Amino acid sequence: MAAGMSRFWACAEIVSQMILRRGAASFTGKEAHLPKFVKIVEVGPRDGLQNEKVVVPTETKIKLIDRLADTGLSVVEATSFVSPKWVPQMGDHREVLTGITRRPGVSYPVLTPNLQGFQSALEAGAEEVAIFGAASESFSKKNINCSIEESLERFSAVMEAAQKAKVKVRGYVSCVLGCPYEGRIEPAAVAKVADRMFKMGCYEISLGDTIGVGTPGAMQALLEAVLETIPVERVAVHCHDTYGQALANILAALQMGVTVVDSSVAGLGGCPYAKGASGNVATEDVVYMLNGLGIETGVNLEKIVAVGQFISRELGRQNTSKVGCAMSKL
Repeated sequence: MAAGMSRFWACAEIVSQMILRRGAASFTGKEAHLPKFVKIVEVGPRDGLQNEKVVVPTETKIKLIDRLADTGLSVVEATSFVSPKWVPQMGDHREVLTGITRRPGVSYPVLTPNLQGFQSALEAGAEEVAIFGAASESFSKKNINCSIEESLERFSAVMEAAQKAKVKVRGYVSCVLGCPYEGRIEPAAVAKVADRMFKMGCYEISLGDTIGVGTPGAMQALLEAVLETIPVERVAVHCHDTYGQALANILAALQMGVTVVDSSVAGLGGCPYAKGASGNVATEDVVYMLNGLGIETGVNLEKIVAVGQFISRELGRQNTSKVGCAMSKL
């Protein structure tokens, strides 16, 4: 029986490699309009871990970040400088940011929702930060306790301080394809918020399908609106996989010229404000798909799978990466 299973997984690995090669051959023509390289922004250590109910040891967070940086990823979002009262899991932000081993060529952005958070991050050695807004009024009020307009006013102070300190700022817009309180969000509403953040000085705008309800058609309509005012090279997509549409939505975005994708190792994450929302799309699954399309990422698939298995064991939870689970059996 063991020998039979061994042959089965050996065959599965061969077939997997054949599919990858054929996929690359099929999608490299001009008609595909796909990018040659995609930058992956790993959000597992921050967006992935922040909703874990049991506090993750600081040492584990540091080890996770260091191992992710060793896979070839060029961006690993490290932590969030928010009040421990609101997000207890991120209460050790200073210890995490000062404890990691920084690799040349790797960026370690941190989330800073307000000026106080930005100043604390700067003191801890942050070289890049991110601000977090929403395209839904209801979500904004429940998530960051203020209206969209009020959040933008808060961000302007952060942007001013960041420019003086010569610190790069990335902008997140959540609920771009749907809101747990308002339902469908109009693309024009998303474009308005994204445009404001871009004009403030954010070098990149990440569009987040926070509750994972989007479809490729909705993604296309969204990007058509956003790209009217923001250059495509300054746009990223951040997809959750609640309805199993994340990879399809990412492919739709790639076909429209997007070259930056947010993802989370082992599919870590979720949204406490969106009941039933599953985690971010798994980095392993994204890398596997991009490999099959002949798109370079610089990320070593085997290494990222190993990191996914590591953090899943540490957390005592199921690895939700389909690629991670499949490759771990080979």
